[in-house]
Amino acid sequence: MNIFQEYKNKLRTPEEAVQVVRSGDWVDYGGTLSFPILLDAALAARKEELEDVTVRSFLVDYPIQIVEQDPEQKHFIYNSWILSSYERKLFDRGLCYFIPMLFRNLPRYYRNELKVNVCMMQTTPMDDYGYFNFSINNATARAMIDAADVIILEINENLPRINGGEQLVHISEVDYIVEGEHGPLYEMPIAKPTRTDELIARQIVSRMTDGAVLQIGVGNMPNAICKQIANSDLKNLGVHSELMADAFLDLHKQGILTNRSKWGTLFGKSVFGFAKGSKDLYDWVAEDPTMLTFPMDFVNDVRCISKINNFVSINNCISIDLYGQIAAETAGTRQISGTGGQLDFLTGAYDNTNGTSYICLSSTFTDKNGIVHSRIKPTLTGDIVTDPRSQTNIIVTEYGMENLAGSTSWQRAEQLIRLAHPDFREDLIKAAEEQRLWRRSNKR
Repeated sequence: MNIFQEYKNKLRTPEEAVQVVRSGDWVDYGGTLSFPILLDAALAARKEELEDVTVRSFLVDYPIQIVEQDPEQKHFIYNSWILSSYERKLFDRGLCYFIPMLFRNLPRYYRNELKVNVCMMQTTPMDDYGYFNFSINNATARAMIDAADVIILEINENLPRINGGEQLVHISEVDYIVEGEHGPLYEMPIAKPTRTDELIARQIVSRMTDGAVLQIGVGNMPNAICKQIANSDLKNLGVHSELMADAFLDLHKQGILTNRSKWGTLFGKSVFGFAKGSKDLYDWVAEDPTMLTFPMDFVNDVRCISKINNFVSINNCISIDLYGQIAAETAGTRQISGTGGQLDFLTGAYDNTNGTSYICLSSTFTDKNGIVHSRIKPTLTGDIVTDPRSQTNIIVTEYGMENLAGSTSWQRAEQLIRLAHPDFREDLIKAAEEQRLWRRSNKR
């Protein structure tokens, strides 16, 4: 049987394909833009026939029908590895549960720890050799498929084919295929940097050198960093990042992103796990032969990161306490996002003999009632620790930059209070004294 006949034999409607799901099954959806829209709707339509079906995914921006149509969770339980803004709203309503992880370990979880009865994900159409491409969603796709008892692919004609490693699945491995119409790919809004973001970015860029290889997290900071780079004399930058964002596209358009000075892994190539941004970004990563996507157990492997020359990791956090513990995924007990790869890159950059890691935060935030709070706290009360104090290195706010590596507890308190907003420094000093973190000789 040739591959095209095999494809035809495995073709099903969404309603037919989801009949394989049974009560009590673990179902994994592809994350980000590989979320199976048609299959999700078909599965939700079966809710009265099913109970205790547990679904996992991550960073989903489309309405999840198994959740929206079953708000009492009588039939489906939805879980996410990293919350998108949409999933955060579900979490606030008690309709989404969080799964802790380090991104570099997620493929291993699938291969060694997790049961996957049915895997559903979007891919590109099949090529002439029988292969489907994971497109801009390669982060964990291959490992998820390897773990699954049943594999269902939903073909999205709008997904671009991207080069990379472990980026393909063959028709012979697939159980069912679903076709149907899809709208335009989700485009993530491009955040506009604040004045505070620009002040923080300016400090970091001033320390960067030609040939730096960048990893940048989600949020306003990537755009602020790239804006500052564009106004600098830096050249021949490279990329090794779990997320490929529009900020990198802007550098490419200006001729600054070349990877010509990159060595240690895949010279001349931009490496990423998944892309999320504008249509222009998706077109670029598909058409540019220097763009390669790999699973997270390669992209976020601290051994790989530690070998990359002139590596610079830049991430955000929500708060930090006087001990140097970093909370980057929760505000109190409210889940905001997830650990993702922050600790991976923080560790890999420190293990790198010429790598640098920056954790950035504004010194304050204003709540919905207009009250200003310090992001630098005496202790983290209820906040989940993303990065332990033993791994904390360079912290940056609009008031400066401090390297906590090797500092004593009382030195850290002094360093972090220098980074706090002046209006909160005296209160932090009092707290440090009560916590026995303040010496008489400390500066005020």
